[in-house]
Amino acid sequence: MTTHERARAEWLETDGLGGFASGTVDGIRTRRYHALLLCAATPPTGRLVLVNGFEAWVETPDGRFPVSSQNYGGPDGDVVHPEGYAHRAGFTAEPWPTWQYDFGSGVQLEHQAVVRNGLPVTLLSWKLAGALATPPAGSTTLCVRLLHSGRDSHALHHENAAFRFDPVRHDHQIVWQAYDGVTPVAVLSNGQYTPDPAWFRNFVYEEERARGLDFVEDLASPGIFRFDISRREAILLLAAVTPETDALLRDEAPAIATYLRACERERRAAFPSPLHRSADAYLVKRGTGKSIVAGYPWFTDWGRDTFIALRGLCLATGRVDDARDILLEWADAVSEGLMPNRFADHGGQPEFNSVDASLWYVIAVAEFGRAAKAAGTKVSTPETRTLQKVVKSILTAYAGGTRYGIRMDTDGLLGAGEPGWQVTWMDAKAGDWVVTPRIGKPVEVQALWLNALWFGSAFADRWRRLYVMACESFEARFWNESAGHLYDVVDVDHVPGAVDATCRPNQIFAIGGLPVSLLDGKRARRVVDAVEQRLWTPLGLRSLAPGEPGYRAHYEGGPLERDAAYHHGTVWPWLTGAFVDAWVRVRGATPEAKREARERFLAPLLEHLNAAGLGHVSEIADAEAPQTPRGCPFQAWSVGELLRLREGILASEAALPRPPRHGLPDSVRSSAAMLFT
Repeated sequence: MTTHERARAEWLETDGLGGFASGTVDGIRTRRYHALLLCAATPPTGRLVLVNGFEAWVETPDGRFPVSSQNYGGPDGDVVHPEGYAHRAGFTAEPWPTWQYDFGSGVQLEHQAVVRNGLPVTLLSWKLAGALATPPAGSTTLCVRLLHSGRDSHALHHENAAFRFDPVRHDHQIVWQAYDGVTPVAVLSNGQYTPDPAWFRNFVYEEERARGLDFVEDLASPGIFRFDISRREAILLLAAVTPETDALLRDEAPAIATYLRACERERRAAFPSPLHRSADAYLVKRGTGKSIVAGYPWFTDWGRDTFIALRGLCLATGRVDDARDILLEWADAVSEGLMPNRFADHGGQPEFNSVDASLWYVIAVAEFGRAAKAAGTKVSTPETRTLQKVVKSILTAYAGGTRYGIRMDTDGLLGAGEPGWQVTWMDAKAGDWVVTPRIGKPVEVQALWLNALWFGSAFADRWRRLYVMACESFEARFWNESAGHLYDVVDVDHVPGAVDATCRPNQIFAIGGLPVSLLDGKRARRVVDAVEQRLWTPLGLRSLAPGEPGYRAHYEGGPLERDAAYHHGTVWPWLTGAFVDAWVRVRGATPEAKREARERFLAPLLEHLNAAGLGHVSEIADAEAPQTPRGCPFQAWSVGELLRLREGILASEAALPRPPRHGLPDSVRSSAAMLFT
């Protein structure tokens, strides 16, 4: 990792409500989402950027030194000003983002940013490094200008006459409400505030420009906070004004800072590892329950992502109660057997165009049952009935037929898809163009469907009979002998016998990543070998093999170019979980196989935690070396599958039992019985 790449790596602090603070190591904001106070007005959605950043400098007897850096657009190209990054002497993300600056002449500064879990509050602080009792000779003053917008998180802000620069003072608070209908911002400090309204224009966001999107923004700065840091630490507390923050904001800034740090230090120290703490960032409040944010900075909670990520973020980490709360919260969202693909931001109707979200829900319920039994977690009768009702409604609707062409065929396999809709996880769509339609019987959908039937067969003979028939159909219809792997889709466009022989990673779910393997023996090994040879990279599986029509080596350009590459070569780290599981399974899950898998497949992902989104795993990466990380730098299912590997599949040296095919092991019978008696 180069010095430049490290400087542009991103940090993330989340509030457990869908809001967050984020930025880069060198302090230059490169995304519209980089902000100090970004809150979710309707957790976890309705995100608003309230405070985008700051301008800061230190005034000493030896001169003025910049702390912050901004990227501005100019007639001759971008200009970074001021050059606070040049004085950065160190950075760590543990236990929260902390920067060290060295300005020479004995002046060293430490800056911290902390977000309080459960509240839309960000604590910013600056102090002289070393012993505050012996500051350099003369007064040292820190000056800070906050940069405000009050906009939707996906939008950009521009100079206008409507922005309200004048604050409303409430006791020791200074409160701004940028526009009508926007959540007010309360600022508490131990410094002196002087009004000095100004517009800062033409901020340039490099990542937005690279994505082919609007990338220039103007921000408003109402005034200047001044602190004598030769005498004490400088504190700025930023809070969205809500009923939940009201009690906290009644105290003075130093007391609140002490309290917040103590709470967060204790909370963060309780996690077994930094990766466990990273996993916690994705668990958020929804209604009276919980959900999982698919990725930061632009995703909210998506159905498919939630149920895939749950297995690693919650079950592999022992957070069984959280898994239950998530499954119960989503239980009310099912409609005609379909779980929402995603909820609309700022209200509106959910979108249901996903064939696999509901099936992943069934898998999550099945694995939750097993984990709850192992942990001794009680599942109440009303909770059991709720989960039972949802699982039965999904299986019944899919068997009989529901929206988007989803229906079980006479061979027991599941057809899905209609023109104009993307229903599998390969869901890129540009205007009316569905990039990867995969209409028919996609291979991973069959693996999920058969696993769902397998779980259902624990409490109804109907599903057992369908499971056995569908297993026989799957092996007969999906095996491609000439290629030595599985077809990606059969009955393409619902045309009987039409097949798509494209080499994609979806076939790996027939062997790994799910409780039941649909292939074993030589065929299973040939599939895993083909996937490893053609699709494996150090950051996960390519979404399309090199040499296939439409293959794209890099994920870059404008929205159309990126959508065209999204599932046509681009690497997806979350697929590593299913691949490594399959790789180990076909080698008998021996201690030797697991040790080799840790060295070959796990190590690169663990190294990736130090790049891109610090402590996290990216959404995607380029198909070709050096597999440059792309997309969201903080992705829930990528982190979840890494945890599922590290804490589960590859954790023990003991050999694991072979996964079942047509049988139903006692562990699943007992977990199903616990949930569905």
